[in-house]
Amino acid sequence: MSTHDKYTKTDKLITRITAWIAGIILLALIFWGAISVWNLCFYEETNDAQVQEYINPVTSRVGGYIREIRYEENQDVKRGDTLLVIDNSEYQLQQQEAEAALANARAQQLALNSNVATLGKTSQVSQWQIAAARARLWKQQQEYARYKKLYDVESATLQQLENVQTALEVARSDYQSALDNYQASLSRVNDTRVQKEVLLAEITRRQAILNRNKLDVGYTVIRAPYNGKMGRRTIQPGQQIQAGQTLAFIVDREAGKWVIANFKETQVRHMHVGQAALIETDAFPGKQFKGSIISVSPATGSSFSLLPPDNSTGNYVKIVQRIPVRIRLTDSASTISALSAGMNALVTIPKNNRP
Repeated sequence: MSTHDKYTKTDKLITRITAWIAGIILLALIFWGAISVWNLCFYEETNDAQVQEYINPVTSRVGGYIREIRYEENQDVKRGDTLLVIDNSEYQLQQQEAEAALANARAQQLALNSNVATLGKTSQVSQWQIAAARARLWKQQQEYARYKKLYDVESATLQQLENVQTALEVARSDYQSALDNYQASLSRVNDTRVQKEVLLAEITRRQAILNRNKLDVGYTVIRAPYNGKMGRRTIQPGQQIQAGQTLAFIVDREAGKWVIANFKETQVRHMHVGQAALIETDAFPGKQFKGSIISVSPATGSSFSLLPPDNSTGNYVKIVQRIPVRIRLTDSASTISALSAGMNALVTIPKNNRP
């Protein structure tokens, strides 16, 4: 066999293999192109999407020193579980002081009630004194009338008449004094009742102060507001904290999970609330999760930014904007339990898909 024939067979073999490879590549490109065209015609897709959950800060409503920390990083907690305990010694002292002040005010109320009862009895005594003074005045009036008649017929002396008249004036003064004493006793009763109303208002104020102190004592125990999972722990026992300070973060497991997909503005015309969606995450490739659109943002993401762009400045470059679309994950809680907030996702939404 000549060298020319050997090279000819080799070239033919290489050409044949190359043709097969090129054919396979061409078929793969045709298949990929067909899928791409199909997806382009019947689906809207974006990889600018993330799994979201409510992540809320755990804050303190009172200041003080941390006595205990009863959770660890990434720990599952249930509603009502104690997370932190703050030293409440000062708040308990304030509560005891408020309780003592309230007890003092209530004791004063009992004393005023006793005074009102005593003054009421005094008023009754004054009424009896008025009746006695009225009787003496009537007797002196009758006595004066008799002596006046006797004096007119010269059967009594002027001195006797003057003595009887003086006794009459004394009786009249005693009667008026009894009336004034009765009015004064009524005034004292009214004054005491007014003081009682003032004291009742003071008792209400002190009760409110006591309730506030009880709230402060209760605020020294920080509990989980709902079922969730704790985030990173950055505090230690003995650390001093201030009211309103963020102490930890908790992921709300009760509110569910959703996906925020940022579609191009040219893609959202086919989307509506209730439309089905398929989600695939980078963490679990090949596994699809089901969802449905629950809302479409009323504005682009850049419009909600801290410094929205101003195209009237003259430096205008047209950029395709993104519209955030919120998608609720409709799979069971056990299916989506492995998804965490912030995971990247690929969202696919069929066009013209009605709920």
